[in-house]
Amino acid sequence: MPPIISISNLSKTYASGFRALNGIDLSIRRGEIFALLGPNGAGKTTLISIVCGIVRASEGSVKVDGHDIQNDFRAARELIGLVPQELTTDAFETVWGTVSFSRGLFGKPKNPAYIERVLRDLSLWEKRNNRIMTLSGGMKRRVLIAKALSHEPRVLFLDEPTAGVDVELRRDMWRLVRSLTTSGVTVVLTTHYIEEAEEMADRIGVINAGEIVIVEEKAELMRKLGKKQLLLHLEAPLTAVPAALAHYGLELANGGAELIYTYDSERERADIVALLNDLNHAGIRFKDLQTTQSSLEDIFVSLVRGQS
Repeated sequence: MPPIISISNLSKTYASGFRALNGIDLSIRRGEIFALLGPNGAGKTTLISIVCGIVRASEGSVKVDGHDIQNDFRAARELIGLVPQELTTDAFETVWGTVSFSRGLFGKPKNPAYIERVLRDLSLWEKRNNRIMTLSGGMKRRVLIAKALSHEPRVLFLDEPTAGVDVELRRDMWRLVRSLTTSGVTVVLTTHYIEEAEEMADRIGVINAGEIVIVEEKAELMRKLGKKQLLLHLEAPLTAVPAALAHYGLELANGGAELIYTYDSERERADIVALLNDLNHAGIRFKDLQTTQSSLEDIFVSLVRGQS
């Protein structure tokens, strides 16, 4: 099945000379949740803005379900819903009015039942007759999501959707995202809350300095780049790692009371049994042990630092 979004050799240089994107190649699969991670200024918002038709690319092409975003703009844009970072909507309009108006902008016929369902899913139904100016920041964010969904898009872009919002909204939004993907909607999100990407995304892309560093299935990314550690709590502190154990690359911590063995999670054999046997032969006893694995945040930081 062809991808829902195809990005080829996409670049963007602003009038100031700043090159925000540099030859981006990326394909987004139908029905997936794709998380785009990157530090501030990496090019995330520029990339999304180009796909959504807000910013014009300097080079390259973008197709949404086969429709070129420049040559077939209307058809491409109709397939996209965007939840921007900034809260921009008519302060004097009602919730119902602004969401209905957004649907009309795309030439969609009135569908009160659909609008009601969206508002109920976002816990906005009781506020449907309220003016936007009377809502809290979290409620305004919900309205932006409702507006993005008003015309029943096939691709939903969420640009830092939960930045500065309460836990309740975050849960509501992710519940809605899950329900959307079951109906075939593709979700692309940028986020600074890496734990959200770790929990929700099917695939993860990392962008830095306008270039894609890596695109990988989340589970495969964790398997390939994740590191595991075995932490041994020693019965008696060590002042140094014995020379006979040097090839394990062991580290002492907590004043010599803990011994850390770091190994690659992709390796079939981690040599843990051999290590424990060698420790026993060296007369080093431990009273407890535990294992930990790199989080997605650890992997993200290592990827960004490795490129800079």
